[in-house]
Amino acid sequence: MKKIEIPSSIENLTIIEKLVDELAVSIKFDSDLYANLLVCITEAVKNSIVHGNNYDISKNVTIEYSFTEHMISFIIKDFGAGFDHYQVADPTLPDNIEKESGRGIFLMNCLADQVIYNDKGNEVNLKFYFKIE
Repeated sequence: MKKIEIPSSIENLTIIEKLVDELAVSIKFDSDLYANLLVCITEAVKNSIVHGNNYDISKNVTIEYSFTEHMISFIIKDFGAGFDHYQVADPTLPDNIEKESGRGIFLMNCLADQVIYNDKGNEVNLKFYFKIE
């Protein structure tokens, strides 16, 4: 498992984008998986920066990742109090359509093959399964 840590600044999302770009080249996965990874990982890291660490640059977001020939896994962790992912409102419901927040978790659940939170709610494991041809 490889690990990087970034300070909690939105500008550091470019580091995550570069990481996904590098993985796409080295693993040679298709453009659909690339798009899904990019959206999910940047959303998870952004949530950690904004909601978990409250933009506190003295607190890092940890990104661990590993891959096999059929799966790639990312674990994103912040130092916040966590949250109950079961209590996040569905952004597709009429009452929530106009709200600006709540879409990231929805997208992660739609695009990743598995989304697993720790009990505290300050760590998410995103898994993606694929075939290399």
